[in-house]
Amino acid sequence: MTINPSDALERAIVLAVKSHHGQRDKAGQPYILHVLRVMHAVSDPIAKQAAVLHDYIEDVGGTVAELTRHEISEPAIQAIARLSKPDHVSYCEYIISLSSDPIAVQVKMADLEDNYRIGRVAYRSGHEADDAKRIQKYALTYQFLSKAIRVEEYRKRMVGLE
Repeated sequence: MTINPSDALERAIVLAVKSHHGQRDKAGQPYILHVLRVMHAVSDPIAKQAAVLHDYIEDVGGTVAELTRHEISEPAIQAIARLSKPDHVSYCEYIISLSSDPIAVQVKMADLEDNYRIGRVAYRSGHEADDAKRIQKYALTYQFLSKAIRVEEYRKRMVGLE
């Protein structure tokens, strides 16, 4: 069955709104705003589906089977699965693994850009050191995904940030 990417995008947006209802980010803002900004940062309809649902498996507890039932496009589902970090895998190895999927890379880079934009960065009282490490981890990951640093350097520089 061929899935129309525009129709699938509408279904993805509805699913994201329902799934993230009531969630807040570290700054107390509705979490849905983050996934919508990530979606707007990519241009391809398949990447938009993956972007708006990039946290569906990892943060909401959704499944690939549910995404299939909602008729999300298969390439978007594959990217969403890659964007979902398994518990037993380090962040560094998770990023290296997803770097082979161009859709996942587009979405992750947009996610990182939104996560560390100056108006959204949260330096929470009592968590300053952890928040600074998180921002450093995001910056290194962005450099790796944009091919500014190689995998060996990325692994080396990520030591101590996870």
